[in-house]
Amino acid sequence: MVKFMLVTCVMMVLFNFGCAREEMPPVPAALRTEIKLPSPRHESNVSVEEALLKRRSIRDYSNKPLTLQEVSQLLWAGQGITDPRGLRTAPSAGATYPLETYLVVGAVEGLDRGVYRYNPEGHKLIKVIDGDLRTELVAAALGQDWVKDAAINIVFAAVYERTTRRYGDRGIKYVHMEAGHAAQNVYLQAVALKLGTVVVGAFYDEQVKKVLSLPKGEEPLYIMPVGRSK
Repeated sequence: MVKFMLVTCVMMVLFNFGCAREEMPPVPAALRTEIKLPSPRHESNVSVEEALLKRRSIRDYSNKPLTLQEVSQLLWAGQGITDPRGLRTAPSAGATYPLETYLVVGAVEGLDRGVYRYNPEGHKLIKVIDGDLRTELVAAALGQDWVKDAAINIVFAAVYERTTRRYGDRGIKYVHMEAGHAAQNVYLQAVALKLGTVVVGAFYDEQVKKVLSLPKGEEPLYIMPVGRSK
């Protein structure tokens, strides 16, 4: 009984206060183009209450580009580090951090079109693929035009094993919960920036993985187009 209680307490501590951070999967040396993002701001004139009140799913976007500062803010809101221990803006079961965040760029001032992976440590982007792949991504997303019309698409993918190796099959649910937390953060940050976004869950998984060249073991969960509302 004492042993059981001790193990239970340890698991509760890990769940609530985190543990060692997971290493990101390697990127081939030829693709190691890194872009340091502008520092995110931690204050605004929009309250949490106002952002919650105004949060809506927006599917119509203008053709105006986003700024790199806006991109920085959105990525930080979704998965940015907020604590010296490596803890992030979205809660994660046992601080296992199964999510990987990708940025599909179509129109961002000062940033080439392409696919980038967000690295929370250092708050930077790592280029994965060159070129505008929004058309390919919209085809993978059953022709939902807002994926193509948006200036960027934020894609959340998951490495389930990071969480399931600790929590078993229950970890699958925890990963899905975490994706929801991160997506809501992006929603609220978009409101504060006067941008529009929507979560897209209807897509062909294998096609999305092919478009983004996802490493083995990563599964796409959400596509979030972001743009300036018309």
